[in-house]
Amino acid sequence: MWIGGAITGLGGQLTIVAVMLHVFALTESTLAVSMVAVCGLVPMTLAGLYGGMLADAVDRRVVALVAACITWGSTIALATIAWIGIETVWPLYLLTTINAAANTVVGTARQAIVPRLLPRELLPAAAALGGISVGLMVTVGPALAGVLVATTGFQWTYTIDSVLHVAAFLGLWTLPAILPEGKRHRPGLRSLADGWKFLRVAPNIRMQFILDIVAMTFGQPIALFPAIGMLVLGGGPITVGALTASIAIGALASSVFSGRVGAARKHGLGIERAIKAYGLCIALFGAVLLLASLGWGAPGGVTEARPNIPLIALACLTLAAAGAADNISAIFRSTMVQAAVPDEMRGRLQGIFTIVVAGGPRLGALYAGALSTVAALWFPPLLGGLAIIGLCAVLVRLNPRFREYDALHPTP
Repeated sequence: MWIGGAITGLGGQLTIVAVMLHVFALTESTLAVSMVAVCGLVPMTLAGLYGGMLADAVDRRVVALVAACITWGSTIALATIAWIGIETVWPLYLLTTINAAANTVVGTARQAIVPRLLPRELLPAAAALGGISVGLMVTVGPALAGVLVATTGFQWTYTIDSVLHVAAFLGLWTLPAILPEGKRHRPGLRSLADGWKFLRVAPNIRMQFILDIVAMTFGQPIALFPAIGMLVLGGGPITVGALTASIAIGALASSVFSGRVGAARKHGLGIERAIKAYGLCIALFGAVLLLASLGWGAPGGVTEARPNIPLIALACLTLAAAGAADNISAIFRSTMVQAAVPDEMRGRLQGIFTIVVAGGPRLGALYAGALSTVAALWFPPLLGGLAIIGLCAVLVRLNPRFREYDALHPTP
């Protein structure tokens, strides 16, 4: 299941970067690029909620398989419209929305399955292993996407993802039926209401959701990367791939050396520190863009063929550090949800968790894309990083018990 998810995720990263570059090539608008993420927010939210209810009502393996089929179909459709040569934006928005919604259900079902396959003491290691797979897929995927788009075009990039997506069925197909334990409810408003009622009396789970939304809303400059690669740092698609891959390299490195993270008991304190570190790194990334805008490293200006190599390297370094901090936070947050939430509620809470993880960056894309239309490209990450640090400090100070969460005695 892990191998299949990693291969599929690699192909998915090819498509994510390719769609951003495709939309920017058609519109030359950072706001239009950010709308790729924003359009999928509401459908993805609904899919996460309903997928979580399904995972608490029926065989979680079947839920994941059906959703994976829908994701595969949308990827094939993207390749088809690229080969046909359709040059309007709305099909890209529609298909990426379908893809995001189905992927949310797959992720929800997969994460609800993991605690049924492993004992509780191995959940931090499983979360770290997940971080390694994410690190690999988003290290190789974006870099490969930049090269493929620059050398072969969008058609082959989407086609390769369609082939890689077959791996989504590895592991899932061979699993036995995994029905939820305890009392089961039919998917519907009552089941959804039970999930939200549980969240109201689960302050630690609720706080980690809020902190992650803050971090992802104000600290996701990815929608700006196509414009940054063209206008600020130079290098075009290659720079876009390098910037995106840097985040993943940091996440991968932190997962490989995460042994001490898994042994930590104060997960709430770990989340707080990791998110503050993430905010600092995003602010530093904005500062690097400010230096580039002032002409540092490339006084004669930048083009796709003449990039600002020194500041690209520095920007990649700040993003790699941000990726490491975000992944450490993710290990703590994922382990907390899987250990502290009872199995009969796990699908619904995992659905909400998936919405937060996947939906937060979409809010971040809207923040960055909208603000960049009225301000310089360096301003959204610089302001956002500082906002993350400040809001995290205030929220945790208002909820001091979050710092005392003990992994040996998990309480939601």
